[in-house]
Amino acid sequence: MKIYGDKISGNCLKVKYVADYLKQAYEWVDVSVVEGEAKSEAFLNINPAGQVPAIQLNNASTLAQSNAIMLFLAKDSELIPADSFLEAKMNEWLFWEQYSHETAIAVSRFQVVYKAVPFSEVDPELIKKSYAALDVMEKHLQESDWFLGDHFSLADIALYAYTQFAEEVGFDMSEYTATVLWLKNVRIKLNL
Repeated sequence: MKIYGDKISGNCLKVKYVADYLKQAYEWVDVSVVEGEAKSEAFLNINPAGQVPAIQLNNASTLAQSNAIMLFLAKDSELIPADSFLEAKMNEWLFWEQYSHETAIAVSRFQVVYKAVPFSEVDPELIKKSYAALDVMEKHLQESDWFLGDHFSLADIALYAYTQFAEEVGFDMSEYTATVLWLKNVRIKLNL
């Protein structure tokens, strides 16, 4: 299997973390988002949407979208609960991550780290949306060790991928003690 990705991307890191955690063999193929390599003709043959991550299986089948790839790689593993309701709750977090979390924290990070926009000049609505996402996480983690109670799952990996960079971007994490502890525990689980 080949994983096409850019290690600056939390979405790509999610796929790498799952493959590593499950000890799946793969070849990492760097595709620089910043340099536009995801829009190259060669990569568009892998993923016509021109986005990383993508995987290519040994039979040449390809799959894109980070959460779809994670679900595929983790099928029948402990990262996806056997209980159908818990699996649905995990998916609920995965959908929320892509709609309400990644669209705020990842976009803020890209502007600050890769476009050199000072944190103080990032759109205040984007900052507000990011803190709202962190608030949802903090409230949940004050009551639970993981996003599925005592079950470490794909939800934790997905939410870790960009949350780990929040402080680097400029978000004040001092009020998010449960989230900071959870970040530490995910690092331990993933052996990072």
